[in-house]
Amino acid sequence: MKHFKWDEIPAERVNDKFVRKLAWDGKMMIARTDVEKGYVVPHHKHDSEQITWVMSGRWRFTLEGRTVEVGPNEMISIPANVVHGAEALETLVAYDIFTPLREDWLSGGDDYLRT
Repeated sequence: MKHFKWDEIPAERVNDKFVRKLAWDGKMMIARTDVEKGYVVPHHKHDSEQITWVMSGRWRFTLEGRTVEVGPNEMISIPANVVHGAEALETLVAYDIFTPLREDWLSGGDDYLRT
């Protein structure tokens, strides 16, 4: 068991519009993301299943030929190995939940976010 306190987890500035905090244990990870309006997450895929839960603001996701807008108190589930991308339509706060955890986020190997 681990006890996490968001206020004690250091924030990582991934780029000039994307900040995150990570918490993980075992095979699961949750990330709090603070993203500025206009940021685009390039299309990518990963071995993890993902659920994104938006607290405030709005994401526009593209995946499997579809576009889905996700706003406050809404979630989207993204299966493993599905190519997807997103655009912040508004400044937002969201939680990304992954299983298994994202090794590339822990190691800094997530170059697609760092440009």
